[in-house]
Amino acid sequence: MMEITEGSHAVADAVRLCRPQVISAYPITPQTHIVEALADMVANCQLDAEYMTVENELSALSACIGASAAGSRTYSATTSQGLALMFEVCFNAAGMRLPIVMSIANRALGAPLSIWNDQQDSISLRDAGWLQFYAEDNQEATDLHYLAYRVAEDHSVLLPAFVCFDGFILSHTYEPINMLSQEDVDRFLPKFSPYERLDAADPISFGMYATPDYYHEFRYEMDRALKESKAIIYKRGKEFGQMFGRDYSAMVEGYRLEDADTAIVAMGSICGTTKDAIDEMRDEGKKVGLLKIRVFRPFPTEEVAKALSHVHRIAVLDKNISLGAKGAVALEVKDALYGSGIPVKGYIIGLGGRDVRKKDIKAIVALVEKGQGDMFYGLRREVL
Repeated sequence: MMEITEGSHAVADAVRLCRPQVISAYPITPQTHIVEALADMVANCQLDAEYMTVENELSALSACIGASAAGSRTYSATTSQGLALMFEVCFNAAGMRLPIVMSIANRALGAPLSIWNDQQDSISLRDAGWLQFYAEDNQEATDLHYLAYRVAEDHSVLLPAFVCFDGFILSHTYEPINMLSQEDVDRFLPKFSPYERLDAADPISFGMYATPDYYHEFRYEMDRALKESKAIIYKRGKEFGQMFGRDYSAMVEGYRLEDADTAIVAMGSICGTTKDAIDEMRDEGKKVGLLKIRVFRPFPTEEVAKALSHVHRIAVLDKNISLGAKGAVALEVKDALYGSGIPVKGYIIGLGGRDVRKKDIKAIVALVEKGQGDMFYGLRREVL
């Protein structure tokens, strides 16, 4: 059913349809509308779930860990400083192999304080062992929650998942969304079947002490599960497409890339602006295309290398910065293209909510054509 709704409310509706049994979250801008809507759904008996109110974000994810270990499908949501407060618990959730799904309404980290969008928060936890999905628009943000649960709960994966969508740019924007029915979601996402659960009659432990003789192997198994999840993402994304007409089997997605000389690589809502800029550049005779990254963890190394193997140059747009190095996406793309001879230039853009417009995308294409890059784009003159 098509409806025009705010991004956060569409995400909340998608979560409701996934039938979480325990929700624990703490309000923080710009994520608050999601958990407010879910609280109303529980209070109005639209969702049969335990809604746990806690004192902060660390407690919220800790509660989800306990509920998931006890055998419940769980959900949380956060952003920015809230996600930073969860840092310790994010590693625990992944290490305990608990398929928690959490929405991230991406927002810049302080200091200085910013409530506006970039992707530094989720990128900072790229090494925590969580699957990371990034949405271009609110339709994708909605659908990726169904896929995230389906993949995370697969017994060959059993890892938690972030579904990331840009704060305010998507979370507070009204767009037409094709919402699924409860019957549709139930056909795609079966009832949660925990691989292991806490049971007094058959006691086990989660996340116990590991000596150096064993810890190394635990990390190896998590790494292997993340890499093997690529096949599950493909399988379940293809299944979703066959059922509902929106195929998410590809971890990357090209736009006018087939004959492109210059490729732009990006993820998140900036891909929409980039597509518009590409259309205009195409009208001007420039062969430019986009490679959108939908899944950042596991990183689609082989898919990126194959999709970009024919281009002459690559510009990577990063709404994050690994300080002292480069943007995280640029680092991954450089690794994927290592030895290809194709120059890869990174551009740090849009930090703290700085607008990125079509003219900026065109200016970056002009820079990469000149071989200029690996830079902060659009700095104010007084810092130069």
